[in-house]
Amino acid sequence: MKRGMTANTIPSDSASTDGRSVQERRGILFIVSAPSGAGKTTLCKQLVASMPGLWHSVSYTTRKPRVGEEGGREYYFVEEDTFQDLMARHEFLEYAHVYGNWYGTPRKALMDKLEEGVNVLLEIDVQGALQIKKKFEDAVFIFILPPSLETLRERLLSRASDSQEVIQRRLQKVKEEVWSFREYYYIVRNDDLGQSLRELQSIFLAEQLKTKRLDMNWFEQNFIVDRDPKQNQRDPSTTT
Repeated sequence: MKRGMTANTIPSDSASTDGRSVQERRGILFIVSAPSGAGKTTLCKQLVASMPGLWHSVSYTTRKPRVGEEGGREYYFVEEDTFQDLMARHEFLEYAHVYGNWYGTPRKALMDKLEEGVNVLLEIDVQGALQIKKKFEDAVFIFILPPSLETLRERLLSRASDSQEVIQRRLQKVKEEVWSFREYYYIVRNDDLGQSLRELQSIFLAEQLKTKRLDMNWFEQNFIVDRDPKQNQRDPSTTT
């Protein structure tokens, strides 16, 4: 639910003092967007629990916690003065004002994880995703759809955490956002939670195995570099 600021450039690798690569590859940034009530938060929680090494970026917000939410788990809940101070110090990778509240993604923690080679999951709305897309060419963009608009309406009503006015605004926003699906690389229709989770897991695993993400240092060390230089120096005529 956020819009973007300029992102820092992510170095492709780093080196230790002896010149050897410290990490095999940089982390992959996974962007997951969905209309409110589509089940994105539940799916992302289960995904993190089932994918070892995946780090879930937690955003800041000025809205009040809903029943069952905890600070530092769903969001960092802060007062608007604190949020504005963080914004002024350029602490956010992106931020936006949505339905009367501020939302923002902390920059440093996310960038540090990517540089360490850790895969990062970021839940964000369409506006924020489009801004991030301009700066992170290697990011993976996934859009989660509810089965239908009517199903989404029923989910929002059953959640009973928003007024009728807010629900209507959210539904109108859904009609606008769904047309941005072409900007995403994958579409997951969340009709069955178990099936949707399996589809997300497949996407994450496939992206890690793509040829373009192959660690060339590992490849060269295992398939190009001669492990026994003396073997090549021997005269073939003297071998028996």
